Amino acid sequence: MDDLDRRLIALLRADARESVANLAKELGIARGTVQNRMAKLEADGTIAGYTVRLRPQTDMHRITALMTIEVEGNTLDQVSRTLRGDPAVEALHSTNGRWDLIAELRADSLAEVDRVINRIRTLESIARTETSLLLSTVK
Repeated sequence: MDDLDRRLIALLRADARESVANLAKELGIARGTVQNRMAKLEADGTIAGYTVRLRPQTDMHRITALMTIEVEGNTLDQVSRTLRGDPAVEALHSTNGRWDLIAELRADSLAEVDRVINRIRTLESIARTETSLLLSTVK
């Protein structure tokens, strides 16, 4: 990845729906170059997909929980792949220390949070979890 790829990714992070023509103009390169770079970044997995970013107040009625997860043995990649495919897992972070992963969970009700927690806890290779509901955001 070179500087041009990094600049392209920065523009896509700001607005993934920006047209190729506008990206090319902003970068000072040809449209074909932008399309080729995007195709290469997608093919090599650097760009894993495009998503919608919601304003915080859009999700204000959803419940957010943080689940710390300890994984058994050498199965972190397998567990991470499984959790990335779970629609309730908003974000997934690897970490050091006592826990191997931190999952940010989103649900519409406490009953749904309970189902998500139980679904994750029963996955093969999950040794232990601890979950905290986020009550408010101060910053």
